[in-house]
Amino acid sequence: MSEENFSWICCQLGAREHYAIPRALYQAGQLTNLITDAWVPPHSQLNRLPKALLNNLRERFHSDLTEASVLSFTGSLIRFEIAQRIEKTSGWQRIIARNHWFQKQALHSLKDITPKLNSRPILFAYSYAALELFRYAKSQGWYTILGQIDPGKVEEQLVIEECSKYPAYKPTCHPAPLQYWSNWQEECLLADRIVVNSLWSNQALQQAGIPKQKIDIIPLAYQPPIAAHSFVRSYPRTFSVERPLRVLFLGQVILRKGIAALLEAAEILRGQPIEFWMVGSQSIAIPKYSHSQIHWVGAVSRSATADYYRMADVFLFPTLSDGFGLTQLEAQAWKLPIVSSKFCGEVVKDNVNGLILQEVKGSAIAEKLQFCLNNPQRLETFSHKSTNTSCFSLSQLNYYLQDIRYAVN
Repeated sequence: MSEENFSWICCQLGAREHYAIPRALYQAGQLTNLITDAWVPPHSQLNRLPKALLNNLRERFHSDLTEASVLSFTGSLIRFEIAQRIEKTSGWQRIIARNHWFQKQALHSLKDITPKLNSRPILFAYSYAALELFRYAKSQGWYTILGQIDPGKVEEQLVIEECSKYPAYKPTCHPAPLQYWSNWQEECLLADRIVVNSLWSNQALQQAGIPKQKIDIIPLAYQPPIAAHSFVRSYPRTFSVERPLRVLFLGQVILRKGIAALLEAAEILRGQPIEFWMVGSQSIAIPKYSHSQIHWVGAVSRSATADYYRMADVFLFPTLSDGFGLTQLEAQAWKLPIVSSKFCGEVVKDNVNGLILQEVKGSAIAEKLQFCLNNPQRLETFSHKSTNTSCFSLSQLNYYLQDIRYAVN
């Protein structure tokens, strides 16, 4: 494949990574099409609806791709989601139905654009919604790259074990159907390369039998908001009842995210000048007990998360397993020190811009937060070291993608 007619087609269900892959490729002049489930540009009629209606859907757009060729199925998506609610589907049934729906829609688009292609493209698609697309791509002799969104079956086993440890949370830990993993194995087989976002995911895929030489590690890319560039973070000389240490958890309130250990840590630190802000949708039953230092905020829109990053003193990411954890980059953009587990993307450098948990346990989290509580000056130092984000830029992402391009040739 020659340099001048090299091209990519990206198939993306959801707004994962703020469309970083297609944005990087478009900036490099290599994106032929982005095929995605929903796309709501500023002139869309959906933006005329009351703000409370379809708010998250109306964020499905990125100005970097205004002039790109984007194929989407927004109306069909709305009809699909309404039908799923009427049929009262949930869990794996709805996830698998959505993945199948997207592939069906995307496959029609691929067949439509195939006659217009001047060369053999690379088809990039994300795991669990790529099988039918890869089957078609291979029938056309295309190259295929799988974006692996999580650590796969290894992660599922970790979650099942955590659910058995904490039945009081009434978690819904239903393993994926066997066909789900069988389809994934075929996706991996059909992929010329598999992109993971962390060393942790790389190790997990190898445990699942994926050949090491087929896997490429590419960290997520993130472009900080303009307002974050000039933001100045400050800390008190000491934390007190009047000015407590403000710990932010932002994400799904589920056991996989380390919630059980986090609440154990909060109990250990009860009475200390520290408060926990829990921002995110709750999918487990929290045991009823009074703890005035924990503030349950609930789910907020993506645009509203910046307020919490600005107001917090430290970001807590005690995940049991994540393919990367984009919220780490979001927090770092606002110069927020991070306390993170090691089972995710490598954003935190221990004792440089944050602290790393070697194990996800309440005592371990409490120990790190106690250090933050006792050393506000260290938090200020961590904050200053959170400004080097060049290794997570779009230009760096494109550099990695070019390396893969030569690998599949």
